[in-house]
Amino acid sequence: MASKAPQHTAGILERFRVRRRKRVKRFGKRLIRNMAGFLSKQSLVEDAPVLDRRQFAFLNDIEANWETIRDEIKPLLQHRDALPVFQELSRDQRKIAKDDNWHVFVLYGFGGKHETNCARTPLTSKLLENVPRLQTAWFSILAPNYHVPAHRGVTKGILRCHLGIQIPKNPERCRMRVGDETCVWREGELFVFDDTYDHEVWNDTDEERVVLLFDFDRPMRFWGRFVHRSFIAALKRTAYFLEPKKNLPALDARLEAAIKRADSMVETLDDQTN
Repeated sequence: MASKAPQHTAGILERFRVRRRKRVKRFGKRLIRNMAGFLSKQSLVEDAPVLDRRQFAFLNDIEANWETIRDEIKPLLQHRDALPVFQELSRDQRKIAKDDNWHVFVLYGFGGKHETNCARTPLTSKLLENVPRLQTAWFSILAPNYHVPAHRGVTKGILRCHLGIQIPKNPERCRMRVGDETCVWREGELFVFDDTYDHEVWNDTDEERVVLLFDFDRPMRFWGRFVHRSFIAALKRTAYFLEPKKNLPALDARLEAAIKRADSMVETLDDQTN
């Protein structure tokens, strides 16, 4: 009987946490809907699904150095099986990320800079430091023949950028719909969009798609910035931020172990051939 008591208590606590998470998510969705109109009116750039990237001069340097970024992530793609799949990082992504079809390599996010991964891609990280009010940055690695269902982002106070790194030979078959606009990735080119518009992704090819994805604050007037930053500060105290942050160390350790095994195998082969 004594052994059953802790299990029973743990079960009650887990059910409480699940119910609390659902309540927080429902409240958050209502708050986001109410905030969207206000932030749109506070915006200093147009409220559109896809924005004119010429409004963001700081992106030029990132686009100009896309080959450097590609060269840094390319060796890590050899260990893609050790890279986390999106839903491993955050259970909130389970509706849009299935099986091992969507891997990620996080540089910034969930409260700050991810030092371990940034050290593996130092030049990319340095370029990202010039993005004003950077919120998140990660490489998004999408498997062949995969569809990401329609979904929406968290807040209109953030804009998202995609830089094409490794794109299938037939790019028209690898695309994203944002609202009523269609975006096609091309290597070395980027675009900016508002992910609070309904959007979905198709990779209808037999090749992998890799993009550098990063978010930055939408340019807004004072009260828009104040409300948005208050919201983000509150969000960082919820499971939406805290769970991925907690999961990252174990996922890092798995990648580090895979890299060390691969290096050890190379050293062994070198010793055998010499």
